[in-house]
Amino acid sequence: MAGIDTLPPLREVIATHGLSAKKALGQNFLLDLNLTAKIARLAGDMSGCDVLEIGPGPGGLTRGLLAEGARRVLAIEKDARCLPALSEIAAAYPGRLEVVNGDALEVDPLAHLTPPIRIAANLPYNVGTELLVRWLTPDAWPPFWDSLTLMFQKEVAERIVAAPGSKAYGRLALLAQWRAEAEIVLTLPPEAFTPPPKVSSAVVHLTALPEPRYPADPKVLERVVAMAFNQRRKMLRAALRGLAPDIQDRLEASGIKPTDRAETVSLEQFCALARNIAAV
Repeated sequence: MAGIDTLPPLREVIATHGLSAKKALGQNFLLDLNLTAKIARLAGDMSGCDVLEIGPGPGGLTRGLLAEGARRVLAIEKDARCLPALSEIAAAYPGRLEVVNGDALEVDPLAHLTPPIRIAANLPYNVGTELLVRWLTPDAWPPFWDSLTLMFQKEVAERIVAAPGSKAYGRLALLAQWRAEAEIVLTLPPEAFTPPPKVSSAVVHLTALPEPRYPADPKVLERVVAMAFNQRRKMLRAALRGLAPDIQDRLEASGIKPTDRAETVSLEQFCALARNIAAV
């Protein structure tokens, strides 16, 4: 713990380096080091892992990840104003923190990381969902990461873990739950952040499954799910009419009533339908 003990409080770091949060970058800083340490612990045992962090800002979670024993942390930060603060953390943990100034949507983290790899981040709101979808849809499975521990707006977190029949259930739930175990492990109120966002936040922990929960071609499954939820108020026989001329028969063969709507259909049923459609 020597490294973290030598570093100044985050509010002092922000004042010293003039790090006011920028709305355009989706920034809301979490300054309570007890909370950032808790999030780091929720990411699991990191002693033998490299950790990818996106949007570290002044480095609250970065400190937690290093203090909890991460082998190495790669922090990708778009805002160059944060680099001096992150350099101070790197100096306190020699050889264990690499900071890349760049856009997480454009940087290839695998050039900097050695498996096993965990991802832990208080994701910038404006890129969080896009990054999650990328991590859940690689060309090959299992992915390069073992687990994801990610902060989202609470509404997005609820969509990731949603069950059939709920309003939050949709494409994101199916995408996440097809290939990972997903659970909300922490909820945070707006006042935990500086500046406070307008909504509550939640941390989701996802553990990659060795293989998808049910067999299906990823591209076919995505097409079926997209069509179903793009017209979620319609019965599936109408919403999926463009998939096959005999869609009603294919729905029934997959254990789905043609009069069902997308939000009532389980992941297993969607996978069965995707296999049926792939056989056209």
